Amino acid sequence: MIKITLKDGSVKEIENAMSILDIAKSISEGLARMATAGEVNGEVKDLRYVVKEDCSLNILTFESSLEGKKAYWHTTSHIMAQAVKRLFPNVKLAIGPSIDEGFYYDFDTEKTFNDDDKEKIEAEMKKIIKEDLAIERFTLPREEAIKFM
Repeated sequence: MIKITLKDGSVKEIENAMSILDIAKSISEGLARMATAGEVNGEVKDLRYVVKEDCSLNILTFESSLEGKKAYWHTTSHIMAQAVKRLFPNVKLAIGPSIDEGFYYDFDTEKTFNDDDKEKIEAEMKKIIKEDLAIERFTLPREEAIKFM
């Protein structure tokens, strides 16, 4: 049995390892819909992180904490980059971190995005979200990452 101490001090017991998202669903479907990340023993993890041992868990939402907001903005920056690449395939991606007030993204392009482009990007982002694409996180050694890209 895995014991998970929640933010309110209650303890939830699970029989098998579960993702943070599945734990949130087991507490409340509403919580799962609002969840953006989890804090496991004080360390922020994405919703796919699998809890395998006793821990403290705080399920983060956009409204609950700056870390919850940053997780949301981090994902949003990836969606925006994907939308830009779909609409403007020759644009090169630079960086797009979340910051305390939202996020930004640097693109390497000759083109300056105008208001019409921004509306198209936002519409494409909405399409991407509706596609409910699987998100996979992986890391590679530097040389392999360079070959991959």
